[in-house]
Amino acid sequence: MALVEGCRHRLEITIPAAAFQAETAIALEKVRQKVHLKGFRPGKAPAAIIRQHYMGEIRQEALDKLIPEYLKQAYDRQNLQVVSRPEVKDLEYKESGEVCFKAELEVAPEFELGTYRGVEVAYAEPQVSEDDISARIEQLRESKAEFVNIDPRPAQEGDYCLVTLESISGLEGEPMKQDDINIEIGGKGTFEAFTQALSGAQPGESREADITYPEDYAAERLAGKTVRFLIHLKQIRLKELPELNEEFAKDLGDFQNLDELRAELRKSIFQERESAAQSEAKNAIIEKLVDAHDFPVPEVYVDQQVQSIVEGQLRSLAAQGVDVGKLKLNWNELRQAQAARARRDVMASLILEKVAAAESIFTTQEEVDSELSRISRQQREPIAAVRMRFEKDGTLARIASRIRTEKTLGYLFERAVKTAPVVEPSQIPAVEASQTDVPTS
Repeated sequence: MALVEGCRHRLEITIPAAAFQAETAIALEKVRQKVHLKGFRPGKAPAAIIRQHYMGEIRQEALDKLIPEYLKQAYDRQNLQVVSRPEVKDLEYKESGEVCFKAELEVAPEFELGTYRGVEVAYAEPQVSEDDISARIEQLRESKAEFVNIDPRPAQEGDYCLVTLESISGLEGEPMKQDDINIEIGGKGTFEAFTQALSGAQPGESREADITYPEDYAAERLAGKTVRFLIHLKQIRLKELPELNEEFAKDLGDFQNLDELRAELRKSIFQERESAAQSEAKNAIIEKLVDAHDFPVPEVYVDQQVQSIVEGQLRSLAAQGVDVGKLKLNWNELRQAQAARARRDVMASLILEKVAAAESIFTTQEEVDSELSRISRQQREPIAAVRMRFEKDGTLARIASRIRTEKTLGYLFERAVKTAPVVEPSQIPAVEASQTDVPTS
């Protein structure tokens, strides 16, 4: 076996004359049975005439059988873990009757695992303040808010206007029309032009507004355009938040009072922040491990990872309402843009596999069953049906692999050396001036 480049190798293989002759004879008979030659009944044409007319097909039939067999023998003999389809080239028929060919293929890389315990990583236990809990409670109150219609009057800041929107210029094709849109005058997410147009308006009135959308606006049809809308104000409403009392706490779950609710929210916020902080630390650990190793990775793995990255981006765009079917994708440009990230992702995956093997980290059947049970409840589908479907499409194996990866990352995190995160100067709160400070105004 000769190294071509990276993980790509070349094999030179010889098929013995006797093996090729025997397989050719079998192939000839197959061809003889299915061809129709003038003057001969099917299957009765002489071998010499069959060879004269169909020698190319006969040889190909024989090689289709023999090449995979002799490649597998070479793989087994040299203990190769082949990860790509072999590229067969330089096929040569020798006068001796032998058939020689070369095959280029990629194999899984072999590398020495470096030190992976005791990686230094920035990490601190998350903190949850009373203000954090109060802010979460306000979010819950907002989610339980009710909108109350009020008697007609001029709209003002803080009002919620129920409107009908219809584009009258700035868009190609059919006008855009939306009924029962709720716009908060002066709201954080409200375009200033809507606020100006609706201020002072009364139910039944119509106003116009020119809205300029940013280039990266989620709705592709509106992105980067200035659209004039006709706004018909139907109703003015006020948002009423629920009172912060025991009834509010009980309405949210099995809580008897606000203290119990606040305790649960503290726990929930802590878990969210702990999960995010540990995830960031684990990513930092694996990035350091990738930096500490240097080995080639198969290009077929890189291509698969690039495809996975692009598919994830397309799913994200589709979730934002973008019609991904209309996107013109240039695979070569995408590969070039994502190749470096994909290569590091592949290295990370291979390193984690090595760590898992070294530490005997495996996925248990109970862990897989637990995940299947969770998915079954989520999708409201019998667990047996979920298992059967996942076995068929390969999802079950991916679940087992993901669980093993998560356990391996957890192992690395537990044995990492945690250091205090460096606080940027911009993150340090300003200190109020003391009485001894000299006033500047």
